[in-house]
Amino acid sequence: MIGKTYTTVLGGRELSIETGRLAKLASGSVTLRYGDTLLLVTAQAREEKSTLDFLPLTVEFEERHYAVGKIPGSFHRREGRPGERAILSARITDRQIRPLFPKGYRHETQVIITVLSADQQNLPDVLGPIGASAALSISDIPWQGPTACVRVGLVDGQYVLNPTADQLTRSRLDLVVAGTKDAVMMVEAGAQIVDEETMVGAIEFAHAEMQGVLDLIAQMRAELGREKFNFLADGDLATDLVPELAEAARAAGLRDALLTVKKKDRAANLGALRDRLIQDRMMEGEVEGAEERIVALKAAFGKVEKQELRRLILQEDLRADGRNSKTVRPIWIEARPLPRAHGSAIFTRGETQVLGVATLGTERDEILVDDLTTEENDKFLLHYNFPPYSTGEVKRMGGQSRREVGHGHLAKRALRAVLPSFEEFPYVLRVVGEVLESNGSSSMATVCAGTLALMDAGVPLKAPVAGVAMGLVIEDGQYRILTDILGLEDALGDMDFKVCGTAEGVTALQMDIKVSGITPAIMREALAQAREARLHILSKMAEVLPAPRPELSPTAPRILSLRINPELIGKVIGPGGKQIRELEAMGAQITVEEDGSVRIFSADSAAAEAVRARIEALTREAKVGEEYEGTVVKTAPFGAFINLFPGQDGMLHISQMSEERINAVEDVLNVGDKLRVKIANIDERGKIDLIRPELEGKIAPREPRPARAGGDRGGRPPRRD
Repeated sequence: MIGKTYTTVLGGRELSIETGRLAKLASGSVTLRYGDTLLLVTAQAREEKSTLDFLPLTVEFEERHYAVGKIPGSFHRREGRPGERAILSARITDRQIRPLFPKGYRHETQVIITVLSADQQNLPDVLGPIGASAALSISDIPWQGPTACVRVGLVDGQYVLNPTADQLTRSRLDLVVAGTKDAVMMVEAGAQIVDEETMVGAIEFAHAEMQGVLDLIAQMRAELGREKFNFLADGDLATDLVPELAEAARAAGLRDALLTVKKKDRAANLGALRDRLIQDRMMEGEVEGAEERIVALKAAFGKVEKQELRRLILQEDLRADGRNSKTVRPIWIEARPLPRAHGSAIFTRGETQVLGVATLGTERDEILVDDLTTEENDKFLLHYNFPPYSTGEVKRMGGQSRREVGHGHLAKRALRAVLPSFEEFPYVLRVVGEVLESNGSSSMATVCAGTLALMDAGVPLKAPVAGVAMGLVIEDGQYRILTDILGLEDALGDMDFKVCGTAEGVTALQMDIKVSGITPAIMREALAQAREARLHILSKMAEVLPAPRPELSPTAPRILSLRINPELIGKVIGPGGKQIRELEAMGAQITVEEDGSVRIFSADSAAAEAVRARIEALTREAKVGEEYEGTVVKTAPFGAFINLFPGQDGMLHISQMSEERINAVEDVLNVGDKLRVKIANIDERGKIDLIRPELEGKIAPREPRPARAGGDRGGRPPRRD
C-alpha cells in the first residue's frame, strides 16, 4: 500500500509527514522526516476504560542505534533502558499532549516515538511531539489537538528556527516551545543569561513559526482522520452534587480549613471536613450504591475545594497558607552543614527544603553522553533525588523516575550558564540535590541549594543563580499571577512557570499551561514578577554566602597543572603504563592530554607537588646556555660523560676540562665527581657538548662534533658489538 504524504517548510527545510504505509494496525501512525532524521510515531488506546482516577498516558521515546549506523555498546549489544536525553524527549511530548485529552477520559493510551534515522543535525526531540500530534489527530482517540513543537536559538543576536546541532553550539538560547493554533502550551529553555524581553520575543517567534505545521496536521485530520470513539466520562454524579455541597462546605468552615498555614494541618482539616459532609449525606443503613455515592461525594468535594481556593485567590488575593500573590515564603539557609563534603548548603523556603552537595572530581569522573545526537564527555553532573519521606509518604524506592530526571535537568541548565570553563577551573563538578521536604518548587530550591554548595566549595561561579516557581489562576478574563507556588496551587492552578536566573537575566525556564489564553502580556508580567522574587531570594542567599569562597574547601582535592613537550608523553606513561602507575602510587591521579597538558589531582597537596616534581624531572629538556650541577657517570680517553638530570647526559671533552693540557681525563675527573657545567651545543641528533662555565673565554672553544652514525642521545659513544 502506498501512503499519503503531506509536506510543509519549517525553518527553511522540508518537513514531511506520511501515513498509511507503516504500522497500519495502530490506531494512529505516521512517519515524519526532516533532513535525514526519520521518526515513526504511533498512538494506541485500550478499548476498556481504566479504573484509575487519573489519565493513564505513557509516552515512550525509543532510540535505535542503527539510526546512526552504530551497534550498541552494552553486553548484549542491544538497546537498554532509555538514556537521559530520551527520557527528556519523551517528557517534552507528554507535556504537550496531556492537557488536551478530554476531562474524564480514562482509557490507557500509549504514544511510541521510534527514531529510525538520525542525521545528528536535525534533532529528533522536537520532531517527536509533531509526530505524536499527527498520529493522535488522525486516530480514533479522543484528543483536542493539533499541537506543534519547535526549537528557537539565538545566534549572533538573531532568532533561528530549529537550529542545527552545530548552530546550537553557538547559540545563547536553547528554547523549545509547543502550542496550539491560539496558545502556547509548553516552554522549556536553557540560556546564557538572556533578558526577559528577549525570552518572550523568542516564544512569540516560535508560536508564529509553528502555524504552518498546525495547518498541515489539521489538513491531515480533515482528510484522513477517523471518527473518535465515545467514552464515558467520570464525574457526572459528582458534578450534580457540587452546588449543594459547596454551600454546605462554606457554612462548615471550608475557608478556614483552606487557609491553614501548615501542609499537614491543612490536609487534616480538609479531610475531617470532607468526612463530616459525606457522613451527613449518607442514608442510615444505605448499602446499595453506597460506595459509588461516597466516591462521587469525594470527587465533588475536590471540585468545591478547587473552586473556593481559586475564588480566594482571584477575589481576595489570599492563598492557602495566608500569603498574598507576590509574597515569597520565609527562607532560611545554612552553609557547610556537612563537614567532609567539598561544598554543601541547606536551602529552606517554607515547607520545601533541599540539601545541596557539591563534589569536585577529575576528568576520570566525567560521563560519556552517547546518544543519537552526539558523543561527548560531560564535565558537569547534577542529580536530583526525591525520596518519599519528603512528602510524608511511604513509597517503593527504585531507580530514578522520569520526574527526577526532568527536574534535575532543569536545575542543571540553570547552573551550567554560570560555571567557569574547564580551562579556568579544571575540575569535573557534581551537584546533588537531596529533597528533604517538598511542598512545591523543590526543583527551584535545588537550583538555590546547588548554587550555594558550589560557592561553598570555592567554585568561581560567574554569578549566583536562584529559581522560583510561578503560578496562575485565570477565569472569565480575570487572572492573578502567584509567586512561589505551593504543591496545592500547582495542582489546582492553571500554570506552572519555573524561572531561574542571575540578577542580570534568565538561565533556564520551564512552563506548562493547562488552559488556553495565556497571552504574551501575561507571560511578560509573570517574568517580571518572577524577577522580583528572584532578586529577593538572591539577597537572602547573599546574606549567608555573598560570593564563592576565596579558597577551595579544605576537604576538596587540589589540581596542579603543567605542560610538557607532547613528544615526551611516552616518558610519563612508560612502557605499558608502568611509569604512570608508579607516579599514581605516590598518592595522586594523573591525566595526560595529547597536547601535553598534564593535570595532577590529589587530596594531599604534598603528594601532588612530589608527583609534579617527578614529572618535570622526567620531561626536562636541555637547552643551550643552561648551567647544571652534574655528576660524572663515565670517563673515556676523549672526555667525561656528565649526567645533567635523570635521563639526560652530556659530554665534557678533555680539551675543555682545564686551562692546562692534561694527559688523561682521570687526572681531573673521576666517576662520581660533581661539577658545574654549561651546555655549549646540541647537535641535530641531540648530542650535548658541555663546557665548564668558570673556564669560558679562557680556553678556545671546541669545534662542534660531526654527527656519527650509531651514536646515542646525550653524546654517548657508539656501541661496538
